[in-house]
Amino acid sequence: MILSDKDIKEALKKGQISIEPLLDAELQIQPSSVDLRLGNEFRLFKYVEMPFIDPRNKANTSFEITELRSIKDGERFIVHPGDFLLGTTLEYIKVPADMVARLEGRSSMGRLGLIIHSTAGYIDPGFEGKITLEISNLGKMPVALYAKMRICQIVFEKMTSPAERPYGAGRGSKYQKQEHPEESKISQDKEFKRS
Repeated sequence: MILSDKDIKEALKKGQISIEPLLDAELQIQPSSVDLRLGNEFRLFKYVEMPFIDPRNKANTSFEITELRSIKDGERFIVHPGDFLLGTTLEYIKVPADMVARLEGRSSMGRLGLIIHSTAGYIDPGFEGKITLEISNLGKMPVALYAKMRICQIVFEKMTSPAERPYGAGRGSKYQKQEHPEESKISQDKEFKRS
């Protein structure tokens, strides 16, 4: 069951879900979602320094192949055609154990050729943190992004019952309470630790 605007407002009021800061609830709360804003930080890949990415090798999925860049409010960040980079939401989200959330790109961004998440649009029950965005420009023209612009939307869905083991709680969840665009931590997966 997807939460409507009325349900979202009620869940926020009761503290069941948290979206901080919610700068303009009237503007951001849509009929069945909440628009989220772009944060000030981006993680860029150092393509010329690595021959390939090996998910088993921590060095290949860590800070060694990416660099963090920040922009000031009002400053442009240009995403060129073919670029892939990580961004983050301005908002810090908390999802309760009896809900899941989905991240979707805004139609207005898609019409410019921008993809806001390539595969990781699912947000587990119990997750809290800023959401890392997987931004790609599929178009033929560079696109300017600005901090605090509405870039994506989050949809909340009620589950039939609360998760027995929500994200974070004793699961070794790699991205819980993230504050910045986080690089892949796939090298920490159990199947790679055994090899």
